[in-house]
Amino acid sequence: MATGKLSIRHVVAVALGFVPVMAANAASEDTAITIYSSAEPGAISPDLYRPVPGGGVPNASSVPGYAMIRQERDVKLASGRSTLKFADVAALIDPTTVTFTSLSEPRTRVLEQSYQFDLVSTDKLLLKYIDRPITVERHNGDRLETVSGTLLSSTDGLLLRTNDGTIQSLRDYSSVRFPEVPGGLDTRPTLVWDVMSPSARTQRSRVTYQTGGVTWWADYNLIFNEGKDANSGVLDLSAWVSVINQSGTAYPNAHLKLIAGDVHRATAPPPPQVMFKRALEAADAAASVPGFKEKSFFEFHLYTLQRPTTLTNNSTKQIELFDQARQIPAKKVLLYNGAPDTYVYPSPLTDRNFGGGSNKKVDVYLEFRNDKQYGLGVPLPAGRIRVSKLDAADGSLEFIGEDRIDHTPKDEQVRVKLGSAFDVVGERKQTDFTVDSKAQWMEEQFEIRLRNHKNQDVKVVVKENLFRWSNWKILTKTHEFIKEDSRTITFPVDVPKDGETIVRYRVRYTW
Repeated sequence: MATGKLSIRHVVAVALGFVPVMAANAASEDTAITIYSSAEPGAISPDLYRPVPGGGVPNASSVPGYAMIRQERDVKLASGRSTLKFADVAALIDPTTVTFTSLSEPRTRVLEQSYQFDLVSTDKLLLKYIDRPITVERHNGDRLETVSGTLLSSTDGLLLRTNDGTIQSLRDYSSVRFPEVPGGLDTRPTLVWDVMSPSARTQRSRVTYQTGGVTWWADYNLIFNEGKDANSGVLDLSAWVSVINQSGTAYPNAHLKLIAGDVHRATAPPPPQVMFKRALEAADAAASVPGFKEKSFFEFHLYTLQRPTTLTNNSTKQIELFDQARQIPAKKVLLYNGAPDTYVYPSPLTDRNFGGGSNKKVDVYLEFRNDKQYGLGVPLPAGRIRVSKLDAADGSLEFIGEDRIDHTPKDEQVRVKLGSAFDVVGERKQTDFTVDSKAQWMEEQFEIRLRNHKNQDVKVVVKENLFRWSNWKILTKTHEFIKEDSRTITFPVDVPKDGETIVRYRVRYTW
């Protein structure tokens, strides 16, 4: 037995009988959607695309992206001035971005526009029916009773003046029947136009607008196989895009485009706060079906799906971005950064104790080139890369790390951080420090020990940050170094299996 609240299903039958002055024919609709993502690569919370426990309703306006919608429909217009209702638009539409064009009659124009998002609900209907007649059904034991009267209040139950003049309070009821849906309420988000047309006929119209609640991102899956040594291997790479639609409407058989790049937008107030329940939609991709076609578009990249697809409201869809690339040569890079990157100070840093801490972790990266020679050579949209490795014992793929990449053009290097090495460790310590403030110089000496507990040799890159001052010179060194920038050097060194390599250097700063 319900208590004071109705489901929207009780008013659907009435709502379907509500006919606008003029309406667009959605049956002949042709829809195109171009989606822009403003999310940080790989930073989209899983809560945005998985069912919520207990049937909760997350906030769709938090989806970090937007879309441009283009819809073509047949509309029936009267001669002169008339009202046209264009329903089934997104609930998170930005009404200031709407454009209307008649493809059949260029002289047709919109004089005024309003966006009606005050959608019908039980509470709103009850408020509209104050001082109007309604019929309430309630259970009395096994019997269903009907009470009719004028609604006086809908606060804390229903208060009715019945036909015999008595006042009756109803707290428990099963349904309410309304004669009609009053004006000012719609069952779906609707654009209402005051249109001027030179002739009375059916015209083909094109409507474009921008909506929130829609986003996309790229996901890359890598399978790594060991190479001939500990620092090499090959990769198989597959790429997918995930599309979230929580805009408040569906886009059936739509032409889908995705924009990759950093498109600037002026700051604007947030769209209306609309809440939705989510559903997860199955992946939609097959090798025999046309996929995305990429091209340069201004200073960005445009990915156009070569087949129509349906984006159901409150859903997530995965679509293959391009065919899997196989046997991509890769390097496994072991990087030891014994002291964390340090802020660049505006004056010489002469405190000997600053920056003397030691980190033992040796980080592991995979590097590969986005090269056409190996089945890539296409612009890679920003996204998350997940890496797995085959366990030969049972043929299963095991997850070994993930990272994010930014938008990456063709022929550029991709570096993926996987974590820290278990069997390779480092140790860094300051062995000497001398400063002469009057003569304006200081010298510092370091010793870096790398220990390899693996059963094969490895190469390790030792990264050193020369943060004390910008004018420096390496006085002595045990290994050759590479100057990466004005304050960073690296020592590529070999570390034998079950052995140790020691790197020492002395640097002099002057000012």
